[in-house]
Amino acid sequence: MKTLAGKVALVTGSSRGVGKGIALGLGEVGATVYITGRTTNEGEATVPLAGNIYQTAEEVTALGGKGIAIRCDHTNDDQTRNVFEQILREEGHLDILVNNVWGGYEHFNDGTEFWLESGFWTAPISRWDSMFAAGIRAHYAASVLAAPIMVEQKSGLIVNISFFAAQRDDKGVAYGVAKAASDRMAACMAHDLREHGVAAVSLYPGLVRTEAVMAHEKFFDMSNSESPQFVGRAVAGLANDPKIMEKSGRIFVAAALAQEYGFVDIDGKSPRPITVDDA
Repeated sequence: MKTLAGKVALVTGSSRGVGKGIALGLGEVGATVYITGRTTNEGEATVPLAGNIYQTAEEVTALGGKGIAIRCDHTNDDQTRNVFEQILREEGHLDILVNNVWGGYEHFNDGTEFWLESGFWTAPISRWDSMFAAGIRAHYAASVLAAPIMVEQKSGLIVNISFFAAQRDDKGVAYGVAKAASDRMAACMAHDLREHGVAAVSLYPGLVRTEAVMAHEKFFDMSNSESPQFVGRAVAGLANDPKIMEKSGRIFVAAALAQEYGFVDIDGKSPRPITVDDA
């Protein structure tokens, strides 16, 4: 894949999971990647999963990029603003923003047996709040801060990490509505940004082998799964696409982009693009 050397990216929520994989996928093609998250020391995460921002930064650098970790709680606007100020101070520009940070997955770890929930009224109300505060609002705040930088440059790419739950009725009310909001956000941002040469898209991973998914592997069919870094390769492909403005405002599936751009997963496999009926 074409190099992204000289390009600067911010991947929010990249201590682990899809965010970490995106940071690695950008780092392996030479980008400078700013990595944000709340976990700075192993064992101090709010969930019992491995990973921290400094480890991600080290792995990005080892792959040939430049990883820079900044602790940030993206529900705090001041902390988020400080991230962008640091990037501008150190780099002078920002080419890629990946809105990946999310909340509401506490049902894997909060003691509730989420697979026994039989309707939205049996789920904690706090799940809605987490998904919209740590997800949708955080995506919006980061985009608001990134947009003036990119508009002045007359170039840039904003990627909202979303999923097919936005288009289905059976994935939970909070999750489905939040992901639909993420897609609409990208489309509406694209409208405002188009005249300035800045693109915004939504990206759907497939079933990703994150730490959380692998901890519950027995509940999934892993035969068509993807590594987190595969999603990063999809973002790198979008960032390198000379016709990215023609894609702005649309929704893309990572595995379909792999077919278009000609990349494979880290194990050499080519995951099949899933559809709304598969998700």
